[in-house]
Amino acid sequence: MKDLLYKVALTKIPLVGAVTAKNLVSYCGGARAIFEARKNGLMKIPGIGIQTASNIVNQSILSEAEKELSFIEEENITPLFYLDKDYPQRLRHNDDAPIMLYFKGTCNLNHHRTIGIVGTRTPTPQGISLCETLVDELTPYKPLIISGLAYGIDVSAHRRSLGKGLETLAVLGHGLKRIYPAQHRKTAFAMAGQGGLLTEFASHVAPERENFPMRNRIVAGLCDVVVVVETAKRGGSIITAQLASGYNKDVFAFPGRVKDKFSQGCHYLIKSNIASLTVGAEDIATVVGWDKKEEAGKESTRQRELFYALTKEENRVVNTIQQSEEIGIDQLSYLLKLSNSELAALLLNLEFRGVVRSLPGKRYVLT
Repeated sequence: MKDLLYKVALTKIPLVGAVTAKNLVSYCGGARAIFEARKNGLMKIPGIGIQTASNIVNQSILSEAEKELSFIEEENITPLFYLDKDYPQRLRHNDDAPIMLYFKGTCNLNHHRTIGIVGTRTPTPQGISLCETLVDELTPYKPLIISGLAYGIDVSAHRRSLGKGLETLAVLGHGLKRIYPAQHRKTAFAMAGQGGLLTEFASHVAPERENFPMRNRIVAGLCDVVVVVETAKRGGSIITAQLASGYNKDVFAFPGRVKDKFSQGCHYLIKSNIASLTVGAEDIATVVGWDKKEEAGKESTRQRELFYALTKEENRVVNTIQQSEEIGIDQLSYLLKLSNSELAALLLNLEFRGVVRSLPGKRYVLT
């Protein structure tokens, strides 16, 4: 709990974002060490000036963090630091990934299949029908459905998922002390028991306008696939799709009538090659390689049984990857206490032997 105090406090340093915070952790060796460092020592770190160093040594930050810890305990919230093994692996490798997430729910944030469904807050009846049909068609694949709990397509996707027995996750643009919109409290409560609520914002943070574009990068980062149902040419759905494309995620959009306002954004994404055209779950599943018959979380051991016994260090690497399902090289290095060069040699050997497979962003999975 003591280390958690410093991790939470790190999020409260004024003008320190995710990139700078990770830089501080890297130089100092951990969140606690940052707050135990001297001001002059902090100023030697690239990007840390006198004002930031002064903010770090200000003890009031720790008092604010203590209040947050009390809320976390009282509300049974799971805090996730970016180096924790339960932190979402799909998100971790992004440079702008939050250093801390707050989660209330039951789902596995490293679910074997994740799909974001986003769209306008004022959908047409056709858009709602497309959204609900898509969720119905996705049910045999048993993905985690992710959206933002907003009016329109977001909440339609969440509610249909709940009705179909699918886990569904809302990424919020505010702290967990409240639910916004308030009309969706009942849905949010149900999701806490069949999926979850996730945010990077401390408990007291209100749903300010600038928070929602920040929220969209988390939706995009968490998903294997993002589907845009209906949207105008501007808005959060366009931002989410563009971010997902930038993260090398698969993006799809439903086409509509040429003159319809909320088809124009989808048509723009398709024409710009940001999104592929989709008419339903089957063509999405075909592109991303989902199989209805595949068991959730099933790990194939058939190939690894063919190999000779691994060395002690190789076994450590394999066991660590196995626990996380998918993991980045920085997290591996941190957990195994190995230098990057030592780890790179081990991973290369395991790749040659077909035991592990590398993914974009220096992430690794077992074959």
